[in-house]
Amino acid sequence: MNKICEQFETLFKKGVYLDHAATSFPKPDCVVQSINNYIVNNGASSSRGGYGRAIKADYMVYETRKWIGELFNHKKPSDIIFTSGVTESLNGIMRGILKDGDHVITSSIEHNAVWRCLKTLERDRNISITTVKTTKEGITNHKDIEDNIQRNTKLIVFNHASNVIGTIQPIREIGKIARKYSILFLLDTAQTAGILPIDMEADNIDILAFTGHKGLLGPSGTGGLIINWDGDIEEWKSGGTGGNSADPFMPEILPNKFEAGTMNMVGIAGLHASIRYLLDTGVDKICAVEKEVIGYTLEQLGAINGIQIFGTNNVDLMVGAISFTIDGIDSGKAGSWLDKRYHIMVRTGIHCAPILHKIMGTDKTGTIRIGIGYSTTKEEIDYFIYALKELLKEQLN
Repeated sequence: MNKICEQFETLFKKGVYLDHAATSFPKPDCVVQSINNYIVNNGASSSRGGYGRAIKADYMVYETRKWIGELFNHKKPSDIIFTSGVTESLNGIMRGILKDGDHVITSSIEHNAVWRCLKTLERDRNISITTVKTTKEGITNHKDIEDNIQRNTKLIVFNHASNVIGTIQPIREIGKIARKYSILFLLDTAQTAGILPIDMEADNIDILAFTGHKGLLGPSGTGGLIINWDGDIEEWKSGGTGGNSADPFMPEILPNKFEAGTMNMVGIAGLHASIRYLLDTGVDKICAVEKEVIGYTLEQLGAINGIQIFGTNNVDLMVGAISFTIDGIDSGKAGSWLDKRYHIMVRTGIHCAPILHKIMGTDKTGTIRIGIGYSTTKEEIDYFIYALKELLKEQLN
């Protein structure tokens, strides 16, 4: 190895994970310990028994709901529903409230978790969809939302921040508009929960959908909803809830109405620890640490000739999803090369967000995306930049 390679020898051996926008890694030690403790020392299902371990499992679930409420400023734990992740959460709400002829307003930065569900409902239930314009930087003018409200507008559903370019949307202003017209506001926090401070009351959020395995630093297969709305939502599945078993229909009370079947207790055990970790660390601190690394990354990437960065260059308007292309180099091949040659893990493609890629002009080529997380260091970014420069040298030669 030459001198600079020796500088990064440790990172080369362990690998550098830059795909936090897909899922966070590594998880805090307390999350691993909590999962292990539940599997080894408890193992009981919540709401499925009156013995000691089951009661202890019940309390863990309740405490996790309570702490999630604390994280997002919602004071009623029973309004917090556990699901398999943000995709189930979003699908459940949209399928549970939208009827024939309803109108929906959404953004141009949506993930397929929203977009595919809406298009399916457009086909199957005759709903109509308005996609609000965005700039190439992913910035939405909230006034455009108000201009597109119709008599039959039932729902405004927005991604809090883009999973492609990280741009943050003006959710507080959007929420005000939704409240003004008594329209349900559903927020997808897949890229922001645990990363940006979110206040359901101040931000005027009716229903918040979250996933556990990204910024919340929990395990995959976890997520949920916080319902701060009194309207009717049809349940999207039926089954056992551990109570009222003689009733042939699902109970109307929350959270039971939306939690049919045995819960993911292993996942909730991990989420129990990760949420406590976030509350103890402080989301403000996490946000500040990530933004420092984001700013550093943008500066280093921007100094390399032949690289085009998409999105905003204003760190205050984004989270840690950064997409770029390299002149003359296929993005997919570049991602594979980085992994095979330098053990650097990035994401390539269109990242389940086809509308935004059309706006950026990358729907045919895709981009290289790096996802910066709380554990990402400047040293890892230096190594990544070094590898990119080597890639360019190899291409030029």
